[in-house]
Order: sequence, then structure tokens, then C-alpha cells
Amino acid sequence: MGEGVRIDKWLWAVRIYKSRSLATEECQRGRILINDEPVKPSRNIHIGDIIVVKKPPLTLTYQVTGLIEKRGSATLAAENTINLTPQEEFDRVRHNQESAFYVRDRGTGRPTKKQRRDINKLDI
Repeated sequence: MGEGVRIDKWLWAVRIYKSRSLATEECQRGRILINDEPVKPSRNIHIGDIIVVKKPPLTLTYQVTGLIEKRGSATLAAENTINLTPQEEFDRVRHNQESAFYVRDRGTGRPTKKQRRDINKLDI
């Protein structure tokens, strides 16, 4: 394995994507970057590479610490990656989720005019 591993296999093996076909599709869409360049699914990665994964609304950053081709346990996946995503990225997404949604109980019907205005104030 000194030559490297395909990026789509590695993304699937370390459990970033649920299936290899999803990993391949995301590579083709240009959402996987190595050295700030979009990569094809057949691109080989090596230990020490920095991989940026765009999973809207998050942008995740990983460093490759091991090359695995087959999906194993979650602990094995964690041993082969280092998550370099800054905490601010998670905080930004959490803040957007908390401020963007107005929670209503199920079955309460449509919001009244006043409730709708209050919801619209939250979006500002």
C-alpha cells in the first residue's frame, strides 16, 4: 500500500460517506479537495494529505494518518484520520440551526398572523 489508496475508497472506509458510490459522486461534483483542487474518484492519496470535504452546510477538514481500503470498525476509521475542522465551523452551523428554526408543536395548525410575524423576525 505504499503507492496510495483511491480517494473514494478511503472516504468510504473511514466512514465519511455511507457508501462508496456516494463518495464517488461527491468527488465528481467537486466537493472533495486536496490542496484546494477538486479531485477525481481515482486520485490516490498518501499519508499526510489534507482533505477538505464539503458537506453543506459544513466544510470538514481531515488529515490522512493511515491508508485503508476496506471498511472496518469506527475505532479503526478514527485511527486513520485526524479531524482538523475548526470548532468555529461547528459553532457557526449550530448557531444557524438554532436561530433559523422556529419550533412548533405538531398538530397545532397554521401559525396566526402574529406568530408568522414573529417567525419572520427570527430570519432577519
